[in-house]
Amino acid sequence: MSGKMNRIAIYRLLWHNDKLSEKRNPAFEQGIAAKVLMWIGALMMGGYMIFLGSLFGKLAAEEDIPPFILMIMPVLMLLDFFMRFLSQQTPMMFVRPYLLMPMPLKRVVEAYLLTQLGNTYNLLWLALFLPYSFVAVMGGVDLLTLLAVTVAGMLLVFINSMWYLLARTLIRRSLLWWLLVIGVWGIVFLPFILTITISDHVFDRFVDFMDFMDSPALLWLAVLVVLGVLAGFVLLNRSTQIRFVRQEMLTGQKGEKALKRVSNFTFLEHFGLMGDYLKLELKSIMRNKAIRTRVFMSLGLMVMFSLIITFTDIYDNAVMLNFWCYYCFAIYGATTLTKIMAPEGNYIDLLMTQRENILLLLRAKYIFHVAILLVPFVIMLPAVISGKFSLMMMVAYFLTTSGMAYFLLFQLAVYNKQTLPLNSKITGKSNMESGYQLFFELTTLFLPLLVMVALMFLCSELTAFIVLTAIGLAMTLASPLWLRNIYHRQMSRKYVNMEGFHATR
Repeated sequence: MSGKMNRIAIYRLLWHNDKLSEKRNPAFEQGIAAKVLMWIGALMMGGYMIFLGSLFGKLAAEEDIPPFILMIMPVLMLLDFFMRFLSQQTPMMFVRPYLLMPMPLKRVVEAYLLTQLGNTYNLLWLALFLPYSFVAVMGGVDLLTLLAVTVAGMLLVFINSMWYLLARTLIRRSLLWWLLVIGVWGIVFLPFILTITISDHVFDRFVDFMDFMDSPALLWLAVLVVLGVLAGFVLLNRSTQIRFVRQEMLTGQKGEKALKRVSNFTFLEHFGLMGDYLKLELKSIMRNKAIRTRVFMSLGLMVMFSLIITFTDIYDNAVMLNFWCYYCFAIYGATTLTKIMAPEGNYIDLLMTQRENILLLLRAKYIFHVAILLVPFVIMLPAVISGKFSLMMMVAYFLTTSGMAYFLLFQLAVYNKQTLPLNSKITGKSNMESGYQLFFELTTLFLPLLVMVALMFLCSELTAFIVLTAIGLAMTLASPLWLRNIYHRQMSRKYVNMEGFHATR
């Protein structure tokens, strides 16, 4: 490869190699299923954005405020920021194959930053801005002004994309970086908070400001300012990604602190081999970054939604209260059990040396995850005290999770055959959910709620909770039976699964 290869040729080569990498991935078939689900979701999201864009465009024309949509961009960008955690990965995981090649690392990182800017998710936001501009133009708003608004809006989306990449990269290094995320969003919303505090005429103040910005010249000047901010974020991302890739991949993470204290959990020794597997679950969380990250993310979501429900009235309708109560119970399992057996793929040969080792491991995982349900139960007690949740609701969703939800998620132990690198934080694609994992995850999150809604339609809420409790308790007590069934099906596929684990190490 010529050292003088120009940037465009490098970008084209990297894009081509990335497509080939997806096709050669052992999970390619499952990846296709995941993409189908993602495209369906994108179509639904696009339709929702078209509706919102048309609605906002009509309001902009009626109020004669062309930059009306920019007023609500902070709220939209906050939602967009957290939605990216569900789908968008950091570009550094694509860099690993090129570290030992005669290709400039800077060019590789630049290529994937550009890929992130022009990805389908970012372009989907045109479904919001184009209908907005079209409806507003039909209402008599100046076309040049709306063009500036559309460009500014898309640049804000690109900035949010770069801000997300930077934040996620830092958070993967340390959870303390969440303080930076909270601080930045706090600064963004500070003017709105102060306005609400000082005066009740919030909308009038916004109108005055937008009237001042109604000039096309001022709007295009604002576009240049936003473009400069975007360039700054791109450069900051570039330097940060390059630094961390070199530190993590070239130095072998030597900067990590050595383990100074070993927890033996001696109280679990009374349970024999089952206790050893319970110790393995605990130590996997304590020592392995890939697993620990998922645990802390789910714990953070539990706390966040519990606080929102307890101290606000945003979700004070029956359907949303039921959804978030169940979600807080199910999120940990949905986050960790989608990768069930994937961490064990690193040492699957050892587990296969004795008969029914895997069955004991599955039982230990189930006991551990049922015990973990006590954490969201405690976290959500403030919502019970405030009257948002009832104890019957909590018990119903506790048992629904331990029964119905875990029954669904543990089925993935039969089909998972892709090893999860235990210390992979930035590089590697193993942290992404495949198609069947995404299917089971979504089914787990929504099927029990559909059952609950159907029961509430047919009978009272209390009766619905009693029925859910009975179903969940029955499936929980029957766990030894369905875990053994999963074990036998898993053993019938053991050579296929072991081959997959070996190929993806």
